[in-house]
Amino acid sequence: MSTAILFVGVGLVLLTLAADRFVIAAARLAKEWGMSQILIGAVVVGMGTSAPEFIVSVVGGGKSFDLAFGNIAGSNIANLSLVLGASVIVSAIAGQRTILRREGVLMLMAVALFGAFMWDGGLTRLEGAILAGAAAVSGYLLARWSTGESDVDETLEGDFRIPTELLAGAVTLVIMLVGAQLLASGALDIAGILGVSEGFIGLTVVAIGTSLPELATAIAAARRRQNDLVIGNLLGSNLFNSLVVGAGVGLIRPGIADDPVRGTIIVMIGIAALAGTLLSTGDRLVRSEGVALLAAYAGYLTWLAV
Repeated sequence: MSTAILFVGVGLVLLTLAADRFVIAAARLAKEWGMSQILIGAVVVGMGTSAPEFIVSVVGGGKSFDLAFGNIAGSNIANLSLVLGASVIVSAIAGQRTILRREGVLMLMAVALFGAFMWDGGLTRLEGAILAGAAAVSGYLLARWSTGESDVDETLEGDFRIPTELLAGAVTLVIMLVGAQLLASGALDIAGILGVSEGFIGLTVVAIGTSLPELATAIAAARRRQNDLVIGNLLGSNLFNSLVVGAGVGLIRPGIADDPVRGTIIVMIGIAALAGTLLSTGDRLVRSEGVALLAAYAGYLTWLAV
């Protein structure tokens, strides 16, 4: 138990220290390259911080398809309730409504496509190939929609060198991934010692553990008022989880889940629709809405535990 607790503590420290510098590097590169922060957030930050989901789901799928599905679905739910809600508690989030609606609809379609393929309880290689094709189309659309404008806070500018920021971004990303793996490993050991079921672990402990880079990065970005990085991070992460990770599972580890999945699919799509609606209506997400998202996640956990 002591080793597991140590892993959890070290993982949290690594995530906290690395996330802030990672956000600075991403914001500065967005400014330098003339790219919108929503694109940097979706492609670099969102997909980069979703690497643990890919590793766990594709590799873990060889041992348990339920674990692979639970990790993808649970991470999608956590991103748009736990992570978004916590970010809004730190700072109200506002963004360009047109961009939010456009990228939000793309994210919702990706989540819905993955959910539709999983509705019968499994994924085939053909469905994996379709998800891979959808991922390629989504990447093209994100690049095409990039406005070429950047609203990086002046406090993040100053003198810097591109090679230095690239190195800082890569190193801090690796540190976050290592931290996430340590924390997830420790949490799994603790859950095993406490006798929690494997299905519950897949949808909660593993999903939360692999979503920690998104949580750390989103909170760091929210503290610095980098709203588009927060939004891009979460939308890109769910796109990556649903399409790229889903494609990896379908192509490399196709299978059928032993546990019922339809209830989880409904919750996953419902949370995505709720978050998308909140983001695309009104001028900003405020703390009361952040509390509502956190309450939705608490309700989801309660439903799983019953």
